[in-house]
Amino acid sequence: MKQLPASDGMDMLRTLTSALGQYDPEADDNSSQANYRKAVRLTAQLGSIVATYGRLQAGGGPIQPDPALSHAANFLYMLTGERPNALATRAFDVALILHADHELNASTFAARVAAATLTDLYSAIVGAIGALKGPLHGGAPGPALDMVFEIRDLSRAESILRRKIESGERLMGFGHRVYKVRDPRADVLASAAERMYTRAGDMSLYTLARGVESVALRLLDEYKPGRRLQTNVEFYTALLLHGLGLDVSLFTPTFAISRVSGWIAHALEQRRANRIIRPQSEYDGPRNRRWMPVASRPAAGHGHPAPRDGASTVRS
Repeated sequence: MKQLPASDGMDMLRTLTSALGQYDPEADDNSSQANYRKAVRLTAQLGSIVATYGRLQAGGGPIQPDPALSHAANFLYMLTGERPNALATRAFDVALILHADHELNASTFAARVAAATLTDLYSAIVGAIGALKGPLHGGAPGPALDMVFEIRDLSRAESILRRKIESGERLMGFGHRVYKVRDPRADVLASAAERMYTRAGDMSLYTLARGVESVALRLLDEYKPGRRLQTNVEFYTALLLHGLGLDVSLFTPTFAISRVSGWIAHALEQRRANRIIRPQSEYDGPRNRRWMPVASRPAAGHGHPAPRDGASTVRS
């Protein structure tokens, strides 16, 4: 793993997940029983990959999982080298459960589209990882915490947040494509984070985050009335993962090891009652165009614009 040229955790996870398919003893068996066993292996393997990657990035060496530990506890153990206490294990388990599935988000849809072609399970999960890598989908938890660190002191929160909103910058950790109320997952994660930080004996970051949240919600209501931009799951996910000792670079890969169980469930469900997912596109570009010989066309980049291409919109 040290020799992989990519430094991004999602690049690493995508590449190694693809490689796993080459070593699976049931790679060519797509029966429902074999796919169930693959699902169990994939869920465990992705957790081991991300934990080992994080440990190597921090200068440590790989640690073998302990069969006596749970999935959540093993991840923290392989990442840190220390056996987690019950509270940390429970907090991480809560995060894994809450992120496991969330309707047809971009990565889940990508997994189902791939599965609908009857490709193998590994290929479907690689497609989902590729979609999750995009910053508009899986990259939000890190920036949400970065904003809290930037503020540093609650007295600075209002001026910094006002400047961000007035400049058109999005406040990470607030607003959701689906929820127009407070994301119900945020409250569960906030409670788990509070218990964890209380046990650690240092509530300063948690208290700051709660204060920043309060100021942000007030200003969003002031600047964007009626938009109902509430706290989403990324805000407290970031706080929780930071409290567990994860580097920001591991946030999205860790999201992936949670979501993989949901991706697999969708992929297997798609295969059971399959109909290929094939949306249609509707052309809305220029019409009545005349064909021009290649030799007569103006060359792009030499003072002439390239011929305008048509456009199309997707409809289901």
